[in-house]
Amino acid sequence: MWTPKKTVGQMVAEAKTRIENLSVEQLEAEMARGDVQVVDIRDVRERKKLGFVPGSTHVPRGMLEFWLDPTSHYYTGKIDPTKRIIVYCAGGQRSALAADVLREMGFPNVAHLAVGFTGWAEAGRKVDREPEGRS
Repeated sequence: MWTPKKTVGQMVAEAKTRIENLSVEQLEAEMARGDVQVVDIRDVRERKKLGFVPGSTHVPRGMLEFWLDPTSHYYTGKIDPTKRIIVYCAGGQRSALAADVLREMGFPNVAHLAVGFTGWAEAGRKVDREPEGRS
């Protein structure tokens, strides 16, 4: 059986030492102050089925680097690199890796929601949903 040189668990743990890990309360406070971009990196099916943090922008994890890099032909300009970026996924693992990659790319002010969308929803925070019939 093949054994990875580094497990995903190790990669996530290491990433969390290099990035800012936010609680639900910290994210909520930053959103209330404004001038923050909350980025949902979950799969479109997760977002559609479970809802999303109000005001968040959807950037699928598989396209994150491409959509945010102005040298990529997939660049969208949806995210302002000069503003604070807070990413989240379902449980905080993909977003830890994503925040670390954005940090490596040179984005100056990046963090992630440590407990992910699941923690947000379980804490009783507002969840928005796409209008019916919209994809």
